[in-house]
Amino acid sequence: MQQRQLEESEIAVKVFVIGIAGKTGGLLARALRSHGAGVGGLVRREEQQDALAGEGIDAVVGDLALMSSVDLASALTDAEVVVFAAGSNGGATAVTRTVDGDGVDKTIEAMRHVGLRRLALVSVLPESWRERNLSDEEEYYFAVKKRADVAVARSGLDWLILRPSLLTDDPGTGVVSLGPAELHGQIPRADVAETLAALIHEPRIGRQILELNAGDTPIPDAVRRNIR
Repeated sequence: MQQRQLEESEIAVKVFVIGIAGKTGGLLARALRSHGAGVGGLVRREEQQDALAGEGIDAVVGDLALMSSVDLASALTDAEVVVFAAGSNGGATAVTRTVDGDGVDKTIEAMRHVGLRRLALVSVLPESWRERNLSDEEEYYFAVKKRADVAVARSGLDWLILRPSLLTDDPGTGVVSLGPAELHGQIPRADVAETLAALIHEPRIGRQILELNAGDTPIPDAVRRNIR
């Protein structure tokens, strides 16, 4: 896909995506490249690395659960922004703990090792799935996600936490509702990816928790309205 011309307000950055092989992470990588960013990431398998290389994306092979913060730091040396988009999605508690919990802590420590400041975390709306009878594993997932939000907000980094509503695989619409508090509904992953890419290219947005839902505001306008 041919990259569009950058707007004057955009600054091309080098972004490292943890979880780049996931659905949202993969869409984010492509959205970032359309904004002119250099993109790298962490994958678990060599075939994932090869597939991303074919798209011009440099990936490092490693298992977040087994890597130390020093191991992870070595993969971040060329980055300017780190995005944590990995997640267990409410699966086994051991996976949730090592990925959604320990993985975020490890990322913060790795960034400190190499002096990186900008971190974006893809989180979850606290009221998600509350219409359901949640399993113990799902309740644990939400508790760990909340603790990760707190760890990021207290990290001293230049952080951003994005909490999207229920993710779908529908085509992106290009219009959203974005702000400090949003209703929980559902939103295409493509719109989440495009919104996050735009947020990363807006350095005036930082140390904020933003919630994201389907809406009627074009993504660039929605992002600009949250500059403070």
